[in-house]
Amino acid sequence: ASPTSTSMTDFSAHFGIASSKLEPMASGAVRSSTGGEIVTKDRVVAYIDGYNLYYGLRQADLRTSRWLDLRALCGSILQPDQHLVQVRYFTTRVRNDPDSSARQSLYIDALTARSGITIDFGHFLSKEVVCRNCGNVHVKNEEKKTDVNIAVRMLDDAYDDRFDVAMLISGDSDLAPPIQSVRSRFPTKRVVVAFPPRRNSAELRRTANSWFQVSEASVRSSRLPNPVVGPGGIQIRAPRGWLPSGRPGP
Repeated sequence: ASPTSTSMTDFSAHFGIASSKLEPMASGAVRSSTGGEIVTKDRVVAYIDGYNLYYGLRQADLRTSRWLDLRALCGSILQPDQHLVQVRYFTTRVRNDPDSSARQSLYIDALTARSGITIDFGHFLSKEVVCRNCGNVHVKNEEKKTDVNIAVRMLDDAYDDRFDVAMLISGDSDLAPPIQSVRSRFPTKRVVVAFPPRRNSAELRRTANSWFQVSEASVRSSRLPNPVVGPGGIQIRAPRGWLPSGRPGP
């Protein structure tokens, strides 16, 4: 089944349009019928650069919003004539830091328990770096494959006609080439860049059809429940400090 058909009911209920009837059209867009009025809604697939978003939240002093409901966030920044059909989240498993790895695993488990989100993993590459001043050598871990994974997924989805609008949540200028490819090969499709808080890129602004900044208010209003109930009724609770004080957590 296509992403549109499998997730249509979930998203219509989640974003407050449960009373509407959503039907796929021949062109792939979605037709919403409410009270006899028929409105065509563009299908949106969101592509989220996990680390770019995470560090944007930290720089914006939004650490207590790291328990973030990605589906709700994407839904809150859509236009009225748009319909969210899929959220794709791209990240890399933390290495060499057991505490950070445990916190990340909790969050990934919580996201996995929510419908409508798929996760693609990259990897870290260890690289020796020599200090120019003292000559000491230290190991630096660099995230790899996230931009490649986003590019491949976005182009695959365009070729398979899974979206009318691709919404990229990132400020990484390395993602300009896949945006250019989608726009040149599929001129009827649009790519919109949603910059995370404190993130921006002149190159992405020039390359995309349009862009905007995700507001801090949108982030704060899009936190996951705590706990998230996983398979078999397992309760997944936010790491300490990932929600405002006073909200439940381990």
